[in-house]
Amino acid sequence: MRYLCMIFATAEQMSVLSPGELRDFVNAHLDYDDQLRASGQLVASEGLEAARTAAVVRVRNGKLSVTDGPFVETNEQLGGFYLVEAANEEEAVRLAAGIPSARVGSIEVRPVVVWEGKP
Repeated sequence: MRYLCMIFATAEQMSVLSPGELRDFVNAHLDYDDQLRASGQLVASEGLEAARTAAVVRVRNGKLSVTDGPFVETNEQLGGFYLVEAANEEEAVRLAAGIPSARVGSIEVRPVVVWEGKP
């Protein structure tokens, strides 16, 4: 079963990292990617640009609305994700705990919906 592990952190949590610590942090993620890929459990992983670069798209009554920036005012912002294959939620949580960002922010783990008739 697939699980989406969403990485959340505040700007403050990330701002305390020195340039060297940030480099090590990114490299730890890349190393974890390699580990999950080797085990066959990594489907995809990506980091995201800052929430200030976001565009929020809505269509209401056929009318397009685009707003710059994040949708909601919140301290924690989505910074990236891992899409993993896991036998169950317990294993998905174990995999999420290995994501280096779990030591700085938080990881939300959700099962991916499999629609009837879809792989």
